[in-house]
Amino acid sequence: MTEQALSARLTACGIPHDAALPGKLLKYHELLLDWNARMDLTAVTDEEEMIDRHYVDSLSALAVPGLIPSSGALIDVGTGAGFPGLPLALACPELRVTLMDAQQKRLNFLQAVTDALDVRNVTLVHARAEDGAQFPQHREKYDLAVARAVASLSVLSEYLLPYVRVGGKALCWKGPALMEELQQGRRAAFLLGGKVEEPIPVAFPGREWQHLLLPISKSGKTARQYPRKAGTPSKSPLGANVKK
Repeated sequence: MTEQALSARLTACGIPHDAALPGKLLKYHELLLDWNARMDLTAVTDEEEMIDRHYVDSLSALAVPGLIPSSGALIDVGTGAGFPGLPLALACPELRVTLMDAQQKRLNFLQAVTDALDVRNVTLVHARAEDGAQFPQHREKYDLAVARAVASLSVLSEYLLPYVRVGGKALCWKGPALMEELQQGRRAAFLLGGKVEEPIPVAFPGREWQHLLLPISKSGKTARQYPRKAGTPSKSPLGANVKK
C-alpha cells in the first residue's frame, strides 16, 4: 500500500492525520512483517486487512472528538505488537505513551520500531497487567488506559482501571461480543471506581465489521486489593454473580 492510499483510507474512516503519519505507519508495517516471519506477532496475512485491523482500527478513536487527549499520559496494557498504543503515539506526538506487555520479545520488537522511527514519546514496560498496576509510578497515574482484543469487559476493567487517575478514562476496543459482557462488566467497573459509558460504533467503509469503542470513566479511587494477583482476574472475573 502507498502512503497516498493509506492517507485516503484514514480520511475515509474520519481519522485526522498529518502528512507524515502514513509513511511512519508503513515503516512500522514493514518491520512488523519482517519480525512476524520469526515470531508470532499477528495471524492476519492479507495486507489490506492488516492495515485496517491493526493501524486504522487503532487510530479509529481519533475519529471521535475528545476521546483521545492530545497531550497527557496514556498506557496500553497488554500491547502485543503495539496496538493500539503505538499508532496513537505516532499520531499524537504530544501524548506520553507507555506500552506494557508481559513478553519481552514483543517489547524487543517495539524497541526496534521506536528506534527506526525515532519515536520520543513512548516508554516500554515489561510487566503483567496485574503486577504493573501495583507499581507506585503506574498506579492511578494515567489520563487514559487502553487495551485491544485482550479479554472480556469485566477482566479488562480490572486490568485497566487501577492505572487510571480519578477523572480519567479507560478505553476498550471490542467486538460484537461486548453486548453479552456489558452487565457483568458494569458491575466490575463499579467495584473498581469506574462507570461504563455508551459503546461507540466504529465505521470501516467496505467492511462488515462490528467494532466498538467502550469508554469507562473513573470517578473514584480503586481499592488497594485490585487488581488481584496475576491470573486471578481471568480465572474469577469480577461481577460474575450478576445474572444476565
